Amino acid sequence: MPSYAVHKCGAVISCQRWPWADMSQPKLFGILNITEDSFSDGRKFLAPDAALAQAEKLIGDGADVLDLGGASSNPDSAPVPAKTEIARLRPIVEQGKKRNWPISIDSFAPETQIWALKEGVEYLNDIQGFPYPEHYPDLARAEAKLIVMHSVQELGRAQRVETDPATILDRIAGYFDQRVSALTRAGIARERLILDTGMGFFLGSSPEVSLTVLKGLSKLKSAFGLPLFVSVSRKGFLRKLTGRPVADIGPASLSAELYAARHGADMIRTHDPKAFRDALTIWCHIEQSGSIPAGRPEAD
Repeated sequence: MPSYAVHKCGAVISCQRWPWADMSQPKLFGILNITEDSFSDGRKFLAPDAALAQAEKLIGDGADVLDLGGASSNPDSAPVPAKTEIARLRPIVEQGKKRNWPISIDSFAPETQIWALKEGVEYLNDIQGFPYPEHYPDLARAEAKLIVMHSVQELGRAQRVETDPATILDRIAGYFDQRVSALTRAGIARERLILDTGMGFFLGSSPEVSLTVLKGLSKLKSAFGLPLFVSVSRKGFLRKLTGRPVADIGPASLSAELYAARHGADMIRTHDPKAFRDALTIWCHIEQSGSIPAGRPEAD
């Protein structure tokens, strides 16, 4: 079946003309929170059977990677010991290895990260951006890619703080300059690094701060030349802007995710990979509609 390409901020999305589309970019990280107090699905997937069923669903819905979290990081969450976090994550990591599912571990606990590296996971996702130099030798010896997130809190879970939209992009750029330099000086290959600006409370309480960063994604992409990872799914700033509860925030999440994909995001972390993949498929077809030959089959 012939194909064509959509050029998107330097990335290429391959689209089958009819009837399906294969989106090679951006890569989708399906969110699986195995926690008691995640803001949108706390306790829902605590039981191993429930977590495994959700993992299967996310992969079936088009997730390229499972992003597993065993401890929530929202402002109202409680601390979780690393041993508890690992116990929650272990069953899905073990199943992932058996089924060849790429795994990302979303944790800022060094003990959990070291365990995950020994398990051979493909990604570590740290909301603190790997701040502890004493653990850099462990990171350097591993092969996992590192998702280096910026947050205004710097350490620990998200907090409710006010920040200035006018200065946030400079702050993020300065942070990435410092952290990327520190990691590469420690022997961690630059090509293993992925940058995450943070969103929602990780940037500040005002929605304007997250909107400013979304609009600045392409500038950050150009400045650092590294993959960008974006996680806006069900975030509080979307709920604040729309007045919708978590249960109804899917369309707003999808809109922000599509904007991010269109403006430089190489990886999207989402609760609903099926909706994103379908939406991007249609977007791709619309943009290239003039390239589709006449006489193709029509859907009923």
